[in-house]
Amino acid sequence: MTTERIEINPAVMMGKPVIRGTRITVELILHKLAEGATEMLEDYPHLTPEDIRAAIAYGAASVAHEEVVLLSDSPPPAKS
Repeated sequence: MTTERIEINPAVMMGKPVIRGTRITVELILHKLAEGATEMLEDYPHLTPEDIRAAIAYGAASVAHEEVVLLSDSPPPAKS
């Protein structure tokens, strides 16, 4: 998934999703937010509030498309 604000380019940050026109990865933004960063716009002057929202939306969309496989705690059945 790419948007107007997020791009994936193999020549930039090894193909990780970044804010278009920067080397700021979606991963970095999400990590900083998870750590409680409150001054991201001051720390990264190239970012806009819309960029941060796009990174959050990208992360949410990525998780929404994950496949979850639940494994049983019981041992596998014996072969006969």
